[in-house]
Amino acid sequence: MGEQRVRDDGDALAAALALPPNDARREVRLLLAFALDCGFARLLAHPELAADAQSSARYRACYERRLRGEPVAYITGRREFYGVEFEVTPAVLIPRPETEAVVDLALEHLPQASAGTILDLGTGSGCIAVTLAKLRPKAQVFAVDLSADALQVAARNVSRHGVTNVRLLQGSWYEPVQHRRFDLIVSNPPYVAEGDPHLGQGDVRFEPRTALVGGRDGLEAIRTIIAGASIHLNPGGWLILEHGFDQQRNLEQFALDAGFGSLRSHADLAGKPRVLRARL
Repeated sequence: MGEQRVRDDGDALAAALALPPNDARREVRLLLAFALDCGFARLLAHPELAADAQSSARYRACYERRLRGEPVAYITGRREFYGVEFEVTPAVLIPRPETEAVVDLALEHLPQASAGTILDLGTGSGCIAVTLAKLRPKAQVFAVDLSADALQVAARNVSRHGVTNVRLLQGSWYEPVQHRRFDLIVSNPPYVAEGDPHLGQGDVRFEPRTALVGGRDGLEAIRTIIAGASIHLNPGGWLILEHGFDQQRNLEQFALDAGFGSLRSHADLAGKPRVLRARL
C-alpha cells in the first residue's frame, strides 16, 4: 500500500468523519500497521512494506469499520498511554493524553522509593493503576471498578505489563475498601452531564455510558469521590481528580467543604482546567 493510497484513504476518512487530513492519514497508517502486524514505528520507518492478500483484506475490513465511525482503539484493541501500549475494548474508556496529567501529579507526591498506598477509582482499562505500579514498584496500588468486564481488561493489562503490586477490586467507588486508608487517591471518573451533545459525537458514541455520564449535572461521581476521600486518605494524603473543563469551581468548593487544602488546578494540552489536586 503506497503513500498515494494512504493519502486517498486518509482524505476519504477525513471527509466521512470530519477529521483533519493529517489525523485521518495517521489513522490510516495505524490501521495498516495493525493489518500488517508490524508496529506503527516500523511502518513509518519502512513505508515500502507491502501487504499480501490476507493483510490487505484485514486492512480493508478495519478501514470500513473506521469509516462507520468506530474508534481506531476499539478496532485494533490497543491504545498508547504514557508511552506504553494498553489493551482496550468497548467495555472501557479509551485512554486519552489529558489523563496522563493524573499520573504526572501522582508521581510528584509519591517518591520513587515510597512504599505508599494508592487507590485508583473507576480504573477501567487500568492504565493509571498499571502505569503508577510500574513507575512506583514499591507502592501498593488498589484499583476499583464496578464493571466486571472492565476489570477483565484491567487484569489482562496488569499481566501484559508484568506488575505484581496492583490489586483489582470490584464494587462501587469505596465499597471494596471500606476500612482502608491511602496515601494517594486518583480517579478519572464519569463527569459528563446527561444530555450533553458531545455524547453523540465522535469516539464517545461507542464508549461505555457508565464510564462517561456523571448524573444530570455530571458531578454525581465527583461528589461521592471527594466526600469519601476525606475518610479514606491518610492525614496529609493527596486526591488527584480529572474533571470537565467547566467544573473547576465546583470541585474546589466540594474539596473545601470536605476539609481539603492546598488546592490547585492543572490545565490540559488545550489550556483548559482538567485535573484538580488537593491535600487532606
